[in-house]
Amino acid sequence: MVEYRIDRHSGVATYVQIVQQTKQALRLGLLEPGDKLPTAREVVEATAINPNTVLKAYRELEREGLVEARRGLGTFVRRSLGTAPADSPLHEELRAWAERAREVGLDRDDVAALFTAVLDKTFQGDPS
Repeated sequence: MVEYRIDRHSGVATYVQIVQQTKQALRLGLLEPGDKLPTAREVVEATAINPNTVLKAYRELEREGLVEARRGLGTFVRRSLGTAPADSPLHEELRAWAERAREVGLDRDDVAALFTAVLDKTFQGDPS
């Protein structure tokens, strides 16, 4: 099951963070079709956010065809997104790289900016 982490200082809307984290879990294979998302109540208890925010995120995921609400049962994953499983060898390489970046004094935002710049350059013009 996915556990949402809300960064109140990120400037990203809370419901968007839930959507993004759900999509990341789908890409990594941490959530698969048929899996149940935490209930709005469970998310509220874990994160201290408004229940309507959770419901808004789940509606967005449903609109995108990623999840479906089943009345009285909960919200379930309909389809996966990616092919980058969490146990991929690339995961360990990236973790080691991030650790080296931290050791040389880069903070999280520096690493994110560097990684995003590399991704942008690498996938420039990529139609996918």
